[in-house]
Amino acid sequence: MKRFATTCLASIAMALAWAPAVHAQGDVFTIKIKDHRFDPDTIEIPSDKKVKLIVINQDKTAEEFESDDLRREKMIPAGKEVTVLIGPLKPGTYKFFGEYNQATARGVVVVK
Repeated sequence: MKRFATTCLASIAMALAWAPAVHAQGDVFTIKIKDHRFDPDTIEIPSDKKVKLIVINQDKTAEEFESDDLRREKMIPAGKEVTVLIGPLKPGTYKFFGEYNQATARGVVVVK
């Protein structure tokens, strides 16, 4: 039994040692949707790095985060949040918009 516990603890320690390296692969950025607008409407991220974009929909209607430049499309129900993984990207400006409110829900990701 002692050998089993030691093996389990060693496995857990290895998993924990590996987990931060996986999580450290990207930064986390948050964008909110309120009144059919993105806030902030511009985010700056590092180049050549995978990042996690959390999109929180504070509106009472669904919205769709969409970007031809980023090749991403994600539905966000009213009052919910989703995670969008982007990158690694080369330096530049990448547009995104809300599919259902394109006149007001617009933004850019600036990669430096």
